[in-house]
Amino acid sequence: MSIAIHWFRRDLRLADNTALNASLSAHDQIVPVFITSEWTGAHHWCGAARQEFLCGSLASLHRSLEAKGGRLIIRGGRADEVLGQLARETGASAIYFNRDPDPFGREMEQRIATKARSLGIEVHGFQDIAIHERDEVLTGDGRSFRVFTPYARAWSKLPEPPVGRTVARIVVPASVKSDPLPTPARWGLANTARILPPGEAAARQRLARFLDGPVFLYGARRDLPPENGTARISQDLRHGLLSIREVLRDCRRVSSAATTVAEKSGVATFINELIWREFYLQVLWHTPEALEHEFQPETRGLPWRAHWRPEDGGAWQSDAAARADFDAWREGRTGFPIVDAGMRELAATGYMHNRVRMITAMFLTKDLRIWWMHGESHFMRLLVDGEIASNNGGWQWSASTGTDAAPYFRIQNPWSQTKRFDPEGAYIRSWVQDLRDVPVAKLCEPPPAGVPIAKNYPRPIVDHAAARDAVLKMFRVSKTMRAV
Repeated sequence: MSIAIHWFRRDLRLADNTALNASLSAHDQIVPVFITSEWTGAHHWCGAARQEFLCGSLASLHRSLEAKGGRLIIRGGRADEVLGQLARETGASAIYFNRDPDPFGREMEQRIATKARSLGIEVHGFQDIAIHERDEVLTGDGRSFRVFTPYARAWSKLPEPPVGRTVARIVVPASVKSDPLPTPARWGLANTARILPPGEAAARQRLARFLDGPVFLYGARRDLPPENGTARISQDLRHGLLSIREVLRDCRRVSSAATTVAEKSGVATFINELIWREFYLQVLWHTPEALEHEFQPETRGLPWRAHWRPEDGGAWQSDAAARADFDAWREGRTGFPIVDAGMRELAATGYMHNRVRMITAMFLTKDLRIWWMHGESHFMRLLVDGEIASNNGGWQWSASTGTDAAPYFRIQNPWSQTKRFDPEGAYIRSWVQDLRDVPVAKLCEPPPAGVPIAKNYPRPIVDHAAARDAVLKMFRVSKTMRAV
């Protein structure tokens, strides 16, 4: 009886799961295992909302496996040690998993390969998280792309992989013991955010609803926070509840059924966002050091008001005013309505509309001149859909330090952004109750100096025009000094 281990990671589904299908094709029995991490209490890049979504998705996966004749095995610890022990227990001859694009996952995959060699068993890693990964999309001279548009053109010319089958039956050795399904308490956490329903079935329902009509309007509605114009599947792709190959296939199908140019354009705009996701995954694959410092070397060492390095243990290097400004941003009390609405949405739901992510990120980096890494970490701790590559790429874009980033002199004005993307103030009023009766004109213009927009609502903590001048000077002085 041939036995193999399938290590579930960011692929918590039974439909078109590349590594799982490969293990089922080659072996009689499968040990499907998820390994819970050892950290507790706090994590630089994870928080309670995402862990609750993870736990719900694991419970859903367990039920799906039971319906197919199996069950999910839960173990805790370091993955290489747990998998080695599980192989010894079961007599498994191989370990299967879908590859991780981030440097932390890659390091563990190398540890597992070393462990497997010592045990005399095979290791099989598969492409699953992206349509095209690693070195598949390169420039003509074999280098990785630094700019999105040529990357997207090259990406689109490659053949798209087929969609695999859905698991019909799985046999799990009866003797394998499992820990209980985890809850957020496993990490010493208690979630208070109102998150979306977890699990593969819920993810498929979200995708189906989006493709049933809203996708045709995506190009026109995606930048409007009050509208329900996005797919809301980012957390599903992050946890692998959906296959990216299925998502793309279904987008192609609805595009072929579209009856107008506008409808086809809506689908194409959505597919373009999927390509952005893969662009950032590839950037991280080729330049993992982007998680530790600025992607563009010439922007390293900028004199941000608040700064820290991971090797310093997260200790702040700032004055009290900068820390107070960061806390005001984090808690949604900056006195800039659309910024505060976004930060409160994030705290309440573990999600923030993408347009508002850009506004809040640029406000922190350009108006407050606080290092982007502070914001990157805060978002990762709160976001249910926290994707390391996309989050890093987005923050470095806003800070003008990343690949294909906004030029340093492109600085979004929160007041004009409100007028353009929340012209009726509906998004702001839904999250900032103190402003629910304020005329919309007051939400789109800075108040007179010293005058709050509404009772009990804070005054703006910074003058946008003065802050813009200060950050431009910061970039220009640094650029001049480096040229000397």
